[in-house]
Amino acid sequence: MESIKEIYKIGHGPSSSHTMGPRKAALQFLKKNENAASYKVTLFGSLAATAKGHLTHKVLHELFNSRELEIIEKPTEFLPRHPNAMKFEAINKKGETNDSWTAYSVGGGSVIDDNTNTESKQVYPLNTMDEILEWCYDNGKPLWGYVEEYEKPEIWDYLAEVWKVMQNSIRRGLDNDETLPGELHLPRKAGDVMAKAENLKGYIRKRSMLYAYALAVSEENAGGGLIATSPTCGGSGVVPAVLYYYKNIYKGSHKKVLRALATAGLVGNLVKANASISGAEVGCQGEVGTACAMGSAALTQISGGSIYQVEYAAEMGLEHHLGLTCDPVLGLVQIPCIERNAMAAARALNHKDYAMLSDGRHFISFDQVVQTMNQTGRDLPSLYRETSTGGLAMFYRLNRRGTKK
Repeated sequence: MESIKEIYKIGHGPSSSHTMGPRKAALQFLKKNENAASYKVTLFGSLAATAKGHLTHKVLHELFNSRELEIIEKPTEFLPRHPNAMKFEAINKKGETNDSWTAYSVGGGSVIDDNTNTESKQVYPLNTMDEILEWCYDNGKPLWGYVEEYEKPEIWDYLAEVWKVMQNSIRRGLDNDETLPGELHLPRKAGDVMAKAENLKGYIRKRSMLYAYALAVSEENAGGGLIATSPTCGGSGVVPAVLYYYKNIYKGSHKKVLRALATAGLVGNLVKANASISGAEVGCQGEVGTACAMGSAALTQISGGSIYQVEYAAEMGLEHHLGLTCDPVLGLVQIPCIERNAMAAARALNHKDYAMLSDGRHFISFDQVVQTMNQTGRDLPSLYRETSTGGLAMFYRLNRRGTKK
């Protein structure tokens, strides 16, 4: 498996696959072809279907700056390698194509092409949760110990920076009351939810604060703010929310938070390696579902759970999101994405509680749920995989017809 740095990437929202990925690919192509007379970018499949709502056009125009750029969308044409495909072309003064490159934005800001199997080198020798649990048991190590063994101590500095970005995105999101960009004109809710939470007591106060934290990050992401993927932009509100909640409510130490981030990253890594974290490939179960599994594992570990209880919590986090579709209204990472992050954060808390009541033994393993999620996602029709042609996106368009604005 790759480094967990591939799960935690720092960048601007609203979409790791539609903004961070294309930005990275465009920079690579421009570096190689900086003197071309003009450029052409063709977007395919899911990437094309929701490009405008996900600000793909905006990112590309900003990067190519004053250069002549033509963007073509082919939402009904899917290339075999991945639904989020893009073809870059560098054109000379005679109108001839000097260079072309097809790249794929595979989720979490990662980019591959037809000549590579993975974007970065493999650092982990084991690729399943069962194998890693056996290693941890044999070596008397927690799950974060496995991360440290192969990432080396330098990983803690990287995770400290990720945690800093996560906390700042929460703070900014709580203070920002601007309307989110896009045709929906969706108002932000995080600040209002937090204000109401502060006037409450007991359980409902704590739960409301958790909602506010998740909403804050997700709204920052939707507004194009700086966030850390976990595992994607679309699911970036869950892990920061549950760890910020733990830090503020239970006064958790910085070291424990970073160790929980390492464990959560390992969980996300396993899903990415054995299935997918791309909504275009497997629906929202791969994004928010994986985020919930990560948050569930992080909370369980930080609460003193065994490696088997951590695995159980992660398993529940993914299992109870099986079949979740990716159907963003108007192609924006807003409805239902923002609320889903808040609900998944609350679920992570529930999974932690449930797992801690057990001894960690259960019938369906995390690895089996990952396989199930992958197959379920591949079986979903494309209209439920980030194309905004089915589900909530479709019925919103149908119900809006004939309505006065």
